[in-house]
Amino acid sequence: MVDPFEKSRMEVSMSKSRILLAGESWVSTSTHIKGFDQFNTAAYEIGAEALLAVFEGTDTTIEHLPAHDVGRLFPMELEALQHYDAVLLSDIGANSLLLHPDTWSKGKRTPNRLKLLREYVESGGGLAMIGGYYSFQGINGAARYHGTPVEEILPVEILAWDDRIEVPEGFQPYLTGEAHPIVDGFTDQWPFLLGFNEVKPKLNTKVLATVGQEYDHRPLIVVGSYGKGRTMVWTSDIGPHWLPEDFMNWEGYGRLWQQSFAWLAGSETN
Repeated sequence: MVDPFEKSRMEVSMSKSRILLAGESWVSTSTHIKGFDQFNTAAYEIGAEALLAVFEGTDTTIEHLPAHDVGRLFPMELEALQHYDAVLLSDIGANSLLLHPDTWSKGKRTPNRLKLLREYVESGGGLAMIGGYYSFQGINGAARYHGTPVEEILPVEILAWDDRIEVPEGFQPYLTGEAHPIVDGFTDQWPFLLGFNEVKPKLNTKVLATVGQEYDHRPLIVVGSYGKGRTMVWTSDIGPHWLPEDFMNWEGYGRLWQQSFAWLAGSETN
């Protein structure tokens, strides 16, 4: 019997596309105390390594813009943003997009890149927000996307407070049965996840997967449109800690993102 995911891999047709992934990196510092003495260490970490590995050698190019470079290097003009078929915001707060160094350090006027993303999607671009501590409204409400142009274009309403739901015992995602290219070929046999951001689907959107009955079927995957463009949310993570190693090693992990990016980039029909 042919493995369904292996068959599906062969059937997925990926046109050449270019994706910009903004965020999903961080710097950690630690203080080590040993009796009278102490010392500090620092480490740079990337949470998207499993995702990036999926697309190595494919027709989809993912340009990763680490969190510390977003303020300085995220595109400032529509033409530059339209160089990409889709943009992913993952664990990067609104301040990083709003506060270019010229504004923060020099008091100069710079473009509002949240409004720029709205213009980008309206003109035909794809946008996805991935869950995390600095996604949607985030930890202590500090991601701050509620009430912004990004919330306007996403297929969900963002809460006005800390929206993280920690699920240390794990939950299994459930498909809603809604037909869509992103979940084509999948069944409900998904590995467990360990948390998500709580959001509310907007009218005229499609909820493709939820977090299950115990957590009131809150959304996991929602898709929609804005103007000529497409939008998507995945309310859990693409790497640890909400996404366990078993999920990253699952044969459906790569297919999920291949189909998601194909749809966002417009190479799959609704």
